[in-house]
Amino acid sequence: QRQMCIRDSNYIMVQRIKSILCFIVCLLLAAICIVPLWIMVCNATHARDYLSTHPINFWFGGDFGTNFYNISKGNMAQFPDFNVWRGYLNSLIIAGGSTILTVFFSAMTAYGLTVYNFKIRDGAYTVILAVMMVPIQVVSTGFVQFMVGTLGLANSYIPLIVPAIAAPAVVFYMRQYMKSSFPLDIVEAARIDGCGEFRTFLSIAIPMMKPAVAVQAIFAFVQNWNNYYTQNMIILSRTNRYTMPIMIQNVLGQDKHPDAGAQYAAVALSIIPIVVIYLCLSRFIVAGVALGGVKE
Repeated sequence: QRQMCIRDSNYIMVQRIKSILCFIVCLLLAAICIVPLWIMVCNATHARDYLSTHPINFWFGGDFGTNFYNISKGNMAQFPDFNVWRGYLNSLIIAGGSTILTVFFSAMTAYGLTVYNFKIRDGAYTVILAVMMVPIQVVSTGFVQFMVGTLGLANSYIPLIVPAIAAPAVVFYMRQYMKSSFPLDIVEAARIDGCGEFRTFLSIAIPMMKPAVAVQAIFAFVQNWNNYYTQNMIILSRTNRYTMPIMIQNVLGQDKHPDAGAQYAAVALSIIPIVVIYLCLSRFIVAGVALGGVKE
């Protein structure tokens, strides 16, 4: 009995040490993620002259208004018409529309691949996975030629929103989530009660997929908000280039007498919508990842 007590105490001690080590690792990972953002926000409140001698700051200054004035009132040499509010509006249209299309149609595709049993289901899923392996840079030339040359959609936001319907990575994640946590019996019960297929998807599947939808909405919004590569290829006219990634790149690309304070302020302003979306939907991340990563 004494040896059993010793083994139990040793086991408890080992578990405590593991818990402490896991806590320390999580604390370090949190610091790695948060500290650069904190430094960026603090630097955005300091003037250019101060940042030249103190490049890293851990507390706020009083020059954020001056930095904002410098980027919004024409004091930036390479991009004198930085308009943060118009950039917010245009980027929200692109990122919001793309996120809605991505999440909705990916959920519908995952629902079809999970609920319906048809001959080419496995082959269709394999094709979706194969498309997921193709990077956007490989097909960018043909994409631009088709959108700009064939369809004449240069300087339009349509090529930046509508193609978001095809999101193979999101389909893969949502299918895994449904395979692990979506009971097919409830679909059969809905059919017996006379519920139509599309209504079953909207009224039953979407509410049950809320964690997965929220997680993928965060990822899709961040990806489309920061999508400088595609926006820079499609939006050619200067009058339409008021999206946050393009304006931020122009501010950061200033090589003659750069204003570090204004650059930090511009970047800090660009991440505000991302932080807001994350805070609104972050409570679903743990549940979504846990349920989507377990297969019964």
